[in-house]
Amino acid sequence: MTGSAGAPFRSIDPATGQVHEELPFATSEEVAAALGAADAAYRSWREVDLAERCALLARCGEIFTERTDELAAVVTEEMGKPQREAAGELALVSAIFAHYAEQAPAMLADEEISPASGGRAVVQKRPVGVVLGIMPWNFPHYQIARLVAPSLALGNTVLLKPAPSCPRSARLFAEVLQQAGVPEGVYQNLLLGTDQVEGVIADPRVQGVSLTGSERAGAAVAEIAGRHLKKVVLELGGSDPFVVLDTEDVARTAKLAFGARTMNMGQACNAPKRMIVPESIHDDFVAALLDVAADRGTAAPLSSAEAADEVARQIRVAGEQGATVHVGGERSEQGAFVTPAVITGVTPQMDIYREEVFGPAAVVYQVPDEAAAVELANDTPFGLGAAVFSGDPDRARAVAEQIDAGMVFVNQPEGSQADLPFGGIKRSGFGRELGRLGITEFANQRLIRMP
Repeated sequence: MTGSAGAPFRSIDPATGQVHEELPFATSEEVAAALGAADAAYRSWREVDLAERCALLARCGEIFTERTDELAAVVTEEMGKPQREAAGELALVSAIFAHYAEQAPAMLADEEISPASGGRAVVQKRPVGVVLGIMPWNFPHYQIARLVAPSLALGNTVLLKPAPSCPRSARLFAEVLQQAGVPEGVYQNLLLGTDQVEGVIADPRVQGVSLTGSERAGAAVAEIAGRHLKKVVLELGGSDPFVVLDTEDVARTAKLAFGARTMNMGQACNAPKRMIVPESIHDDFVAALLDVAADRGTAAPLSSAEAADEVARQIRVAGEQGATVHVGGERSEQGAFVTPAVITGVTPQMDIYREEVFGPAAVVYQVPDEAAAVELANDTPFGLGAAVFSGDPDRARAVAEQIDAGMVFVNQPEGSQADLPFGGIKRSGFGRELGRLGITEFANQRLIRMP
């Protein structure tokens, strides 16, 4: 691991183009030192009493709350998220640390089993060692927290490759843990290039890898991890359906859909990217979306000029291929801004039918009946999440159970909270984060059998 390809780590304000910081890739010596420190820290961290580990997690959550304004300001500068939304992200981070601080003892308790052949058995949940995290830019603290909090509670240590565009946020995350008293080496940022990642995954001291990112990155990491027999968790893209079976308030439902779609300027894997509505309300639903879009305007930039260019291109191509772009898709001359779009008339022959648009574009489909809504919702290579709305909760629940996705929300937009598992199926990845399931992904569920 002597060098690396790709761009260096650069903190650039997408609203202005101002470069705040540039950092080089880690040297071979720095990578070796980090691996050694993480492994050494694991040997002692796993022996720390669980109650003490949980107390440190609780203190981390408190500090994230205390420093919310400071950390949120840097998030806004690095990837464009409005200050209010950045503060909301930090609140979720605090909740994740608090949740595992409170619930880890119960989650990690030994499970007694009574074997059919007699005797006794117990399943223990124990740490496995060093875990590598490869993180994206769209939620610079939340994405890290959902790997780090359960890993540290369990007794693992974490090496983290932050998003190349968010090095300052990652440094502040590490600073919070240090301030809370987490021992040196238990959590470390490592500014890896793409060709250095394989060497770290291959290292025998690393026992697993968690990636949140693109399909391409997920496939590459899964291939490397499989070659070296390492456990991997992947949270990848999504083309989540927002299925409206019926509604007595079209405007309110459309407002919920648009708000969920444009949160973080549409840069969320589990945003509702396909809105599926009955023919009877299609026109009213679209009109309501246009009203909301006109009221909100362009609230924030996308994460980078490159991201804005790509989203604007996808919207333009959709129009060129025959879709109706009612509004939006306009690219600013300065800053990484794209106006939110509302698109209808998309057919399976168009690129946008299969692509994930990682930006503020609401695509609306009309269907004749419930069966067609389910068929369209499932006609995607992705399977992260979905939302189903109906005035009849039982009807919505029945349809929700027909959706091929890792998470389905009934009569509410998709979201994330500390005590609920997060993850998908198909090309959206595999494995789960958060909740009870999240703490066992990188655990040795060891069986002890007694006569």
